[in-house]
Amino acid sequence: MALHSLRFRLVDSPTPLGAKRRARRAAWLSHTFPNLAEMTVLDLGGRVESWAGVPVRPARVHVVNLEPLPAALPDWAEADHADACELPERILNRRYDLVFSNSVLEHVGGHERRRRMAEAIRALAPAYWVQTPYRYFPIEPHWVAPGMQFLPVSARVVVARRWPLAYTPGKSYEAAMRQVLTTELIGRAELRYLFPDATVRNERLAGLTKSLIAVRA
Repeated sequence: MALHSLRFRLVDSPTPLGAKRRARRAAWLSHTFPNLAEMTVLDLGGRVESWAGVPVRPARVHVVNLEPLPAALPDWAEADHADACELPERILNRRYDLVFSNSVLEHVGGHERRRRMAEAIRALAPAYWVQTPYRYFPIEPHWVAPGMQFLPVSARVVVARRWPLAYTPGKSYEAAMRQVLTTELIGRAELRYLFPDATVRNERLAGLTKSLIAVRA
């Protein structure tokens, strides 16, 4: 499954609320990194088009994803088809100013793979910004289903197949199981363990922490 195929719906949905929250996050990013326009950025699990309309665009963006590569790229971007937890040497041997990842850490497949991704992030640049939905927000964000993340796997598969607010209700058992098993929300303690040199910020909705952002500026 592509790292980008399940997105944080309460943030990245194509609605006015989603657009507002994307703009707020972009403002946070440019405020945290005042030299963003001069930086080279490695985006793990993102898309080139996500950077095209931001108020402040980095000088160079290198996107790494498991999706097929774009047919054409702007002159400020490059793209690689690769696993963020098993980056090839051609990427590991490079250095960037900033590593960025948005709603990907919860999809890579278990703690050990999250640990490997975190190690690469911390080694590839002096600064990073890693956002992930918060496990203890009352609504599971990918399916917009209350408390779904706390259910047994079999019950989550039923929700993934039948819940009307899911992107594609009615999917096959195999597809639902694959998505459920590759969507594992994490809490603050694990994020601090993975990124011990980070400041952890709260992104809130209705006063509740909706997502966490590990930042090393």
